Amino acid sequence: MYGGDEVSAVVLDLGTHSVKAGYAGQDTPQHVFTSSVGARAKGGDVDMTEGGSQSSRDIFVDSMGIRRDEVDVTSPYGENGMLEDWEAVEGIWEHALKKCLTIQTDEHPVLMSEPVHNSDGVRSKMVELMFEKYAPPALFLAKNPVLSSFAVGKASSLVIDIGGRNTTVTAVHEGYALQKSVTRSPLGGEALTDVILARLEKQKVEVRPRYAFTKKEKGDGEFTVKAVNHPKTSASYSLFKRREIVEDLKATVYQLNDHFFRGDEHKNVAGITYELPDGNTIEVGAERFQIPELLFQPDILKDLDVNVPSLSGDVKLKSIQELVLECINNSDVDVRKDLWGNLVLCGGGSMFTNMRERLDGALFDHAPQNVKTKVVASMNSVERRFSTWIGGSILASLGSFQQLWMSKQEYEEHGANLVLRKCP
Repeated sequence: MYGGDEVSAVVLDLGTHSVKAGYAGQDTPQHVFTSSVGARAKGGDVDMTEGGSQSSRDIFVDSMGIRRDEVDVTSPYGENGMLEDWEAVEGIWEHALKKCLTIQTDEHPVLMSEPVHNSDGVRSKMVELMFEKYAPPALFLAKNPVLSSFAVGKASSLVIDIGGRNTTVTAVHEGYALQKSVTRSPLGGEALTDVILARLEKQKVEVRPRYAFTKKEKGDGEFTVKAVNHPKTSASYSLFKRREIVEDLKATVYQLNDHFFRGDEHKNVAGITYELPDGNTIEVGAERFQIPELLFQPDILKDLDVNVPSLSGDVKLKSIQELVLECINNSDVDVRKDLWGNLVLCGGGSMFTNMRERLDGALFDHAPQNVKTKVVASMNSVERRFSTWIGGSILASLGSFQQLWMSKQEYEEHGANLVLRKCP
């Protein structure tokens, strides 16, 4: 009806860390950019912004490399992991559809991913905003874990998604997410980044954002570094830019042990040297194993002696293996064996060396005796990071899917709440 050869559907995956946009049927998204946006109350410098002129703030999307005075960095997601800042959402959609893909939005159906725990109210709001603002001929909302399962060719699986803000574990059965099975933990990629940053601060290591200094070559490979003061830079922008540096450090140096980490076994491990953008170097020893280990042993956080807001308070931190066990036990008895044999690992936070082997080992001890555990994780980092988008690309290009779209006509007749029936 809407896909096929005439016009390709657009697939949008607005994650807590990054936005992925592209066309159905393609292997990878065409555009990837951060889902954090800049926001400033109207009345500052005149600047190119996204979205309509009705908004109370200027919204800056995909331009976080440019430092601006008094611009706060904000996420479209609220504390509950659901979309909350609709000005930011609209700015992101505007940028993805008009600037990145440069499409006539009324000509392309849109498949959007959504968190598995999304509320009915947020789902209806997504549909209403998309149809009213961009008038696509049809749209569909699909749950993240269902799409990640499709990405590895499975209609039924247990999806372990280590995302930006959370780790979420969901049972998927014949293309449907089993809502009562879902388990979540705030221990995601961003939390680990914040733990590393807090440890560096505790060790009096200054992580200087790139806008805060200039670097000039003196010759012989030596540089002079001069601090640059920007007093009107917001604290949230400074944190965002420091997190970017630490994310690179994490991806380059930090890794999982191939077995359960014990504090004393890496005491004498050789440190790895890493050069910060300002030329200062740091040496990372046992911590490069210890911090990723939080995913499997959250109690280690006490030994690290740092305060990370997203992990403090009454939050009960659960290990990945606890989340998996809880998820399987929340599922119907007759699907459990199938789940143990189809464990799908995905998300940007799952990229640590040894991750698949560690997960396999951690779950082997907990599985029932008559059950064989199997962890499926793409060896291709792009496929693992973008599994939700790739699953959407596959789904929206299937001939058998075309009858499932929610059309604009149906929206006009029945309203946004129809999505609750059309996209279960």
